[in-house]
Amino acid sequence: VQLQASGGGLVQAGGSLRLSCAASGRTFSSYVVGWFRQAPGKEREFVAVITRNVRYYADSVKGRFTISRDNAKNTVYLQMNSLKPEDTAVYYCAANLDGSSRNYASYDYWGQGTQVTVSS
Repeated sequence: VQLQASGGGLVQAGGSLRLSCAASGRTFSSYVVGWFRQAPGKEREFVAVITRNVRYYADSVKGRFTISRDNAKNTVYLQMNSLKPEDTAVYYCAANLDGSSRNYASYDYWGQGTQVTVSS
């Protein structure tokens, strides 16, 4: 499966963005899809993951971010509200068939990343 992330940009603190992860392939609904982010000088970290009907979030984004999927459109979304400067990072979507995981090494397919910058 090929993934393409989009929707990043520059937003003020407290604002919102919606990221999209568009996938190729007919069996997209079978994939677990996760969002990760990486800030300069930091390791890639888990943000959220969605299976067929279960969602998990990092504590740092719980209550502010929502992950969802539209299998008819082969797309997973990450709605980000109440953004903070510490949310600034390159956001990546990733997919696997093995199951839900917070470990980026568990994912086989990656999108190219989209930059999110939150100004204070």
